[in-house]
Amino acid sequence: MGLQYVHHKVIAAFLRSLVRPRLHLNPKPDEVVSIPIRDAGQSIKANIYKPSTEKQKPSPVLVNFCGSGFVLPTFGNDDEFCRYIADHTDYTVIDVQYRLAPEHIFPAAFQDAEDVVKWVRSQPERFDIDCLSLSGFSSGANIALAVSSSSAIFSLENQNDNPDVFRAVLSFYGPTDLALETPDKTIADPSNWIMRKIFPGFSRLCHKCFNPGVVDPEDPRMSPSFVDPLNFPGNVLIITAAQCAFALEGEELATKLESAGKYVKSCRMDDCAHGWDKEAVRGTSQCKAKDDAYAMAVEMLQRGKNEVKTSNPK
Repeated sequence: MGLQYVHHKVIAAFLRSLVRPRLHLNPKPDEVVSIPIRDAGQSIKANIYKPSTEKQKPSPVLVNFCGSGFVLPTFGNDDEFCRYIADHTDYTVIDVQYRLAPEHIFPAAFQDAEDVVKWVRSQPERFDIDCLSLSGFSSGANIALAVSSSSAIFSLENQNDNPDVFRAVLSFYGPTDLALETPDKTIADPSNWIMRKIFPGFSRLCHKCFNPGVVDPEDPRMSPSFVDPLNFPGNVLIITAAQCAFALEGEELATKLESAGKYVKSCRMDDCAHGWDKEAVRGTSQCKAKDDAYAMAVEMLQRGKNEVKTSNPK
């Protein structure tokens, strides 16, 4: 155990202590499963949300990755989103508890995501593997974008005119460029003091725990901004928050993808901070933004499903 690991372990404990009082994790999935990962004898937990009316079997599936800064134990924080998608579509939603840093540094979370996708695709009798999409919030969005565009496992299947492995990818206020440290990023709306003064430093510490100088931060598996736009799925939703340091880079990626011929829906939520949807109060503009963002997710997933129907008529 090196001194750097101990240092990052102390940082992570401090960050987790700051966030823990704000977390009210009480997910109510329909099923909880343990999914094996590539490390021998290891598995990760996943919550499964089933559609209210399972009309289609096998069902289309959305794999979701929660926000965590790659460090914080926030699994279950996306319960409302996962239930919303299951209730408003016929998708099964799988919410994934990927491994966290500094106990498991990059690329552990990326590999966990790959392994979950492989697990889904190994069950064609249960899941429609031709209609598989990814989503994520914050660091989870980073993982979803990276895996959908930079996984060596799945990119090989996208060659030779084969259909894309992923129908869509949905990103909610995710960082796309970890090569530029968060305090050095420009905030579109700097009016929020916490987002301007506290969040950038907090984020920087999280990212240091995640990648303690081991990997070039321009690695596309870590920074989707550096991926060839053609490698992304055909349907991309990028939701940003005006008061979040990751908004401008996300919107820049959206522009690149649209220029490359992808179908992109990009929307900046005004008066919203990073993670705004988790604490939005009914009747406020932030709650209206949450409702709009989740509805756009449903529309993008439906578009991906309709493309499968068109390409595979029965």
